[in-house]
Amino acid sequence: MTTFQGFPSEARTFFGDIRENNNKEWFEQHKPRFKTLVQQPAQELVVALGEQLKGFVPGVQYNTQLNGSGSIMRIYRDTRFSKDKSPYKTNLGVVWWEGSGKKMEEPCFYFNLDAEGVWLAGGLYIFPKHILEPYRHAVIDERLGPALETAIIEVQANGVSVEGEQYRTVPRGFDKAHPRAELLKYQGMISSPRPIPEEVWTSSALVDVCVEYFRSILPLHQWLVRMVQIRP
Repeated sequence: MTTFQGFPSEARTFFGDIRENNNKEWFEQHKPRFKTLVQQPAQELVVALGEQLKGFVPGVQYNTQLNGSGSIMRIYRDTRFSKDKSPYKTNLGVVWWEGSGKKMEEPCFYFNLDAEGVWLAGGLYIFPKHILEPYRHAVIDERLGPALETAIIEVQANGVSVEGEQYRTVPRGFDKAHPRAELLKYQGMISSPRPIPEEVWTSSALVDVCVEYFRSILPLHQWLVRMVQIRP
């Protein structure tokens, strides 16, 4: 595998095109474009960034498989339970995760490329059912709760906000007057997405920019990993 040199700018065009031509016939005709513009550089990024992440996240996991088991999300949509039967995604998603469970159920660092460009984020977008309740108990825990508040403050000091989908009210069974009641409402917790300029993501400089951003959200990542690992 060659060294990562950036994504071709035409990768944006590909996702704009598939958004307008989301059908099997078009995709099969343009599959070589997809492989050259998207999959190949994505595999190179997985390795290049993964090696850098190991320096401060020793437990990070990643691989270049294209069958959905690795870091690179498949372009094929699961339409079984969706009203939208479009067969293909209109973005590239790549993750580097930490934990022994399913990659999308573990804290991760996330890269997204679509027709609008590139952005980065990290965390757990939605807490799976088996993690949601442990998260809430971690929030009210005398050690883990304050540790989360500290992690959020540290991430904010690095110029990144912490956000996530929230329930309208404090969940049943928890004190509405708890000092961390607002944190109990979260359904997931991520860092605010960081858009990346095209001159960066089309060059090898993307790796260093990703490293800088993912370092800035490390306190949140470490807290989420700890919370997931100690759940019952």
